[in-house]
Amino acid sequence: MGEMRFKSVYFLGIGGIGMSALARYFLQLGARVTGYDKTPSTLTDLLISEGMDIHFNEDSSLIPEDVDLVIWTPAVPKTDAEYLFVQDRGIPVKKRAEVLGEIATPYNTIAVAGTHGKTTTTTMIAHIFQTAGKPLLAFLGGISKNYGTNFVKSSVIGHRSTPSLPHSITSSPHHPITSSPPHLPTCIVEADEFDRSFLQLSPDIAIITSIDVDHLDIYNHKDQLKQSFGDFVGKIRDNGTLIIKKSVEIDRDIPEGISRFTYQLEGDADFSAGNISIHNGLMHFDFITPERRIPGFVLGMPGMFNLENALAALAASWLCGISDEELKHAMKGFNGVVRRFDFQINRKDLVYIDDYAHHPEELRACIHAVRELYPGKKLTGVFQPHLYSRTRDLADDFASVLEELDVLILLEIYPAREQPIEGIHSRMLLNKINISDKLLCDRNELLEVLDVRRPEVLLTLGAGDIGQLVKPITDLYQRKVREAKPAYNGDKTEPGQ
Repeated sequence: MGEMRFKSVYFLGIGGIGMSALARYFLQLGARVTGYDKTPSTLTDLLISEGMDIHFNEDSSLIPEDVDLVIWTPAVPKTDAEYLFVQDRGIPVKKRAEVLGEIATPYNTIAVAGTHGKTTTTTMIAHIFQTAGKPLLAFLGGISKNYGTNFVKSSVIGHRSTPSLPHSITSSPHHPITSSPPHLPTCIVEADEFDRSFLQLSPDIAIITSIDVDHLDIYNHKDQLKQSFGDFVGKIRDNGTLIIKKSVEIDRDIPEGISRFTYQLEGDADFSAGNISIHNGLMHFDFITPERRIPGFVLGMPGMFNLENALAALAASWLCGISDEELKHAMKGFNGVVRRFDFQINRKDLVYIDDYAHHPEELRACIHAVRELYPGKKLTGVFQPHLYSRTRDLADDFASVLEELDVLILLEIYPAREQPIEGIHSRMLLNKINISDKLLCDRNELLEVLDVRRPEVLLTLGAGDIGQLVKPITDLYQRKVREAKPAYNGDKTEPGQ
C-alpha cells in the first residue's frame, strides 16, 4: 500500500477506535479523509477538528466523487445504504483489518493479541519506543493519555531492510546480543481477535496476553477461539518471537525457528516481577529478565493486572534492545489509556474510576485492583453490559463477579452490532446477582440516581456508550463539592491519575 497511492479515502464507521486510527494515518499522509458514523462522539469531534469531513446520517450523496478507497468495518452492516452504494459504483472496498495488515507488512511489527489486556500493553510498548526515541508507527485500541491519540508516528520512518529482531538468540536460549541499526522502524499494532482480524498480520514479535471465552457469536466455542489464536501464532514471520503469558495455552506447536518466551507476575517464567510493593497507589517492582534482575521500576498507574501488562510490554521492548534506564523512564512516565482504570476524581471523600471492562475477567481484575487500593471502602459499580450474545453466553460469570461489588447499578445492554435476543436483557442478569443493594437503571436516569447517592468509591464499567456519561458524572460530583463546600473543608481535589 504505497504511501500516496490513495488521494481520497472514505471510512464506513469512522468513529470506531480502530477505524479512527487508520483515518489519522491516511490524513497524515496527505489524503483527503471523509466518513460516516451512526452517532457523533468525542472522538468524531476530534477527527473533524483535525480536518476530516464526517456525517452521521446514511446519505450516499455525501460520499465524495473522487473517493478511490473505502475502508469498512463489519460493525456497519452490509445492508447499509452507503455500503451498497459504493459496491454498486465499483469503488475498492477493504476491511479495516486488511488495510492494517497491508500497512504493517513493510515494517518490523509487534502485534499484541489477547481477549483482554492488549490495549494497555500495546500503548505501553508504543510509549516505551517513543520515550526511547525509536522510530515507530503505532495503531492503538484506545486513546493514549500521554499523547491524546490512538495513532502515534515518530518523525523518521523507513522500511523493512534488516532482520526482524534487534536481539538475536544465540546458543544460549535467552541471550540477546547487539541491536540492529537505530533507524529501523517498528510498527506496533493491537491485534484484534474479533472476526479473526488479527490473521491479516504477520508480526515479528507476537504477544498473547490472554485467551478467555469471548466472541462466541463469531467462534461458537472456546476451542475455535483457541484455534484462531494458534493460527495467529502461525502468522509469525520466520525467526520471529512469541511472548505469551505462562498460563495461556494454545492449540498449536510453535513453528520451528520461532523463539518463545513466557511472562507472569511472579515465579518461574522468562520474564516476571520481584519485590512488588504499592506506594501512593503506584506499583514498585524489579523486572526479572532471562539474563538478570533489573531493580527500581515504578509503574505510573496502579493494579496488578496493569503490572502484568507492563511485563509483556517490557519483555518485547527489552528484546528489541531498549536500555534498562529507558525502560524505567518510560514505565514511570506512563499515564495510561483513556477508559482503562481511568481516575476521574481522586479525593479523600470520593474516588471515581472509569474502566472499559466488559468481560467477566476484566471486571474481576478491575474490582480486585480497586479493593487492593481502597480496602474497607464501600464500592459502587455502574455496569453497562455489551452485546446480547456476550451477556447470554457469560451470564453466570457476570453475575459471580458483579456480586463482588457492594452496590450495583445495572444499565440496559448496549447492543452494538447486534439485534435483540429473546429473553436476554439486563433484568435477567440482575436476577442472577445475589447482593442486596442492586437496581436496574435507565441510562438517561443515571445522573438522577447518582445525585442522591454518596459513594465512597465509584466505578463505571462497560464498552458501550457509558463512556459518554463519564464527564457528566464527574461534573455532577465536582459540582456537589462546590455546593457543599463547608462539609468538605480540608479536602483537596486532585487531578485524575
